[in-house]
Amino acid sequence: MKIINPIIKGFNPDPSIIRVDDTYYIANSTFDWFPGVQIHESKDLINWQLITHPLDTVELLDMKGNIDSGGIWAPDLSYADGKFWLVYTDVKVVNGAFKDCMNYLTTADSIYGPWSKPIQLNGVGFDSSLFHDDDGRKYLLQMEWDHREYHHPFNGIKCTEYSVSEKRLLPETSKIIWHGTDVKLVEGPHLYKLFGQYYLFCAEGGTTYSHQEVVARSNSIYGEYESQSEAFLTAFGHPDNPLQKCGHGSLVNTPDNEWYFAHLTGRPWHHETESSHDPRGWCTLGRETAIQKVEWDEAGWPYIVGGRQGSLEVDAPKNASVHEYKPNYLVKDDFENEQLNIHFNTLRVPFTEKIGRIEESHLILNGLGSLANLNNNSLVARRWEAFELDAEVKVNYEPVTYQQMAGLTNFYNSQHWSMIQITWNEKNGRVIELTENNRGVFTSYLKDEAIAIPNEVEYVYFKTKIRTQFYTYLYSFDGINWLEVPVKLDAKVLSDDYVNETHGGFFTGAFVGMVNVDYSGYNLEAKFDYFKYEVR
Repeated sequence: MKIINPIIKGFNPDPSIIRVDDTYYIANSTFDWFPGVQIHESKDLINWQLITHPLDTVELLDMKGNIDSGGIWAPDLSYADGKFWLVYTDVKVVNGAFKDCMNYLTTADSIYGPWSKPIQLNGVGFDSSLFHDDDGRKYLLQMEWDHREYHHPFNGIKCTEYSVSEKRLLPETSKIIWHGTDVKLVEGPHLYKLFGQYYLFCAEGGTTYSHQEVVARSNSIYGEYESQSEAFLTAFGHPDNPLQKCGHGSLVNTPDNEWYFAHLTGRPWHHETESSHDPRGWCTLGRETAIQKVEWDEAGWPYIVGGRQGSLEVDAPKNASVHEYKPNYLVKDDFENEQLNIHFNTLRVPFTEKIGRIEESHLILNGLGSLANLNNNSLVARRWEAFELDAEVKVNYEPVTYQQMAGLTNFYNSQHWSMIQITWNEKNGRVIELTENNRGVFTSYLKDEAIAIPNEVEYVYFKTKIRTQFYTYLYSFDGINWLEVPVKLDAKVLSDDYVNETHGGFFTGAFVGMVNVDYSGYNLEAKFDYFKYEVR
């Protein structure tokens, strides 16, 4: 049996993997999307299912106003003392000399919660993880941020003991235990006690094509740490490898003591007019999760089976019993349930009555701020999980000003998105327009040629067709006869790599969803009859 990578497709970076009895769990970063932290479950390391989001209340996660790609960076999931422990970072500043962030700890007896009131730990740095030593003591590992312009900002990996009885860190125990290699940007620490030694796994090189995972070890938790002679995992020297950006992950063993490493990866594509090496490509699905098999050499160092660049196909555990999951989303969601499907997300804040409600088999979204608004918008969306997919909605909307617009969007962040919408203009009243925000520059493609909506039409149907390199929008007045808007949009605009060329927050991935903008402040409602999402 084979594991086919990536095991979790679409924007799901920074995996923290654990096994509890015969079940594996992976926690992934969610950045500025709510609810916070995605947790997938597997019984065989082959098939995975999204099962819960722990940070689903404002008490656990308050991100209102967070900058693009702020929020939840690299959560750490662990299991000890009969309960789950989740450490997470809420990053408030992304660009510049500072990385204002706060680390929190919450626990639960069940992976489904309820999760305890968060304990504030510190703001020393991001990518924090909790290590449970075999003597019962616990330690927080994290990268330490240094804002001083004459120092490298990634100062090293700091270790601080955590007092369970006092529910706080003991700062007097803090020590930088490892500065990483000359590649720099050491982050994402995970510590394991194996074969009588402490093994420290860390990411380096930045979360782009130079990304890598490295390993160091010591006889003492506080060091000194000896570095493995070469990178444990990286695709940097393998530009044609289908898995790129490999690094930032965590280790797990099976009941039969086989070892695997879950890690971040990206799958770039390039236009036919571009070199496949420079630029190396565009990862519109964001950073995904893959897994590799690990073995140990005679000197006790880990290595990736099949090569450190990472493989698409990996041998599954020898005694794995295949456990397939029934999909937990509908291809066509008619909004028959009171709650949004688990695959839907909102930006920064929870889905409450301020944003909308589900009523009479409709998702009703209130008109709020624009998609450039970091505090107040009405967007319900889900990840692109394939390079080729279709999404479709049916919407009722009666705008009376061009400041009101509702429809279907493909979205990366506040500066990079597009939208087909019902709106209004002085020439024809209710019309269909297609708009795009590219590096903050807004374009209306149809302008005075916006498509007039007949007065008798109550619902308008919108569809988007995503085809790896480009995507288009279509509309229909009856749901049967479709017309394509003659605008082909470059999908690379919704990729980490394109955003990274001009913007510091490039850590998410493309989403598709429903949106209602009414920046006139009158909160005009839009009624969505269904949302259809189909991988081609």
